[in-house]
Amino acid sequence: MVSLISTAILPHISSSFMGNSRNLKSSSNIFPSIKLSNQKTTPRTRTPFLIFNKAASFDVSAADSANSGSVRFRLNNLGPQPGATKNRKRKGRGHAAGQGGSCGFGMRGQKSRSGPGVRKGFEGGQMPLYRRLPKLRGIAGGMSAGLPKYVPVNLKDIEEAGFQEGEEVSLESLKQKGLINPSGRERRLPLKILGDGELSVKLNFKARAFSTSAKEKLEAAGCSLTVLPGRKKWVKPSVAKNLARAEEYFAKKRAAAASEAADPSSA
Repeated sequence: MVSLISTAILPHISSSFMGNSRNLKSSSNIFPSIKLSNQKTTPRTRTPFLIFNKAASFDVSAADSANSGSVRFRLNNLGPQPGATKNRKRKGRGHAAGQGGSCGFGMRGQKSRSGPGVRKGFEGGQMPLYRRLPKLRGIAGGMSAGLPKYVPVNLKDIEEAGFQEGEEVSLESLKQKGLINPSGRERRLPLKILGDGELSVKLNFKARAFSTSAKEKLEAAGCSLTVLPGRKKWVKPSVAKNLARAEEYFAKKRAAAASEAADPSSA
């Protein structure tokens, strides 16, 4: 009974040693697979992580293989890992393709038909989202009405800039004085004089536009005003030809009306 219990409790230790038992030496470690804390462990050398491409064919020199012992990661052996890429599913190629009769497009409907399908933003005919959103005015709504058309300068700023008597006030002179520094889209905008403030010296103004109050103040101060012509809008040659013919026709009518007003006896 005791022998049965002892055999059941004690584990059976198997050994692959085949030889003379007299040559065996006593060892404090009965279980060689278990490492004790007092034993010195040798540091493990970590091998670098290498990526191989089985599909790419390349040659490795003997020097590289002798130094590293494995294939190096180079430009000529770059490629995706096995299984990272797969072929695109080709729908609509029959029952043998494994997608059934409808090929994953469903039974009916617009998306199951041939053709380009449904455009982006289409909601089946109802009012789409981009039209349900509120319309914003000005720059926020993308309308040209809110964009600036001039570089505005007030009379009080010109007075503080220190212009002398008889000097010219234009877009270039205001830039030299440091009064304006247009950037971005404003670099191509013309100059407009506004009437906020007063002017005590006589100056020569050259601008695209003048406000009503600025024009009255400058004329009262004895300044000379020069309205610069604007940039002409491009039109088609046929339209330009018709406009020229209309201008010539009305010029003749105005000349005839002026001659009749000057000499009423000829009528």
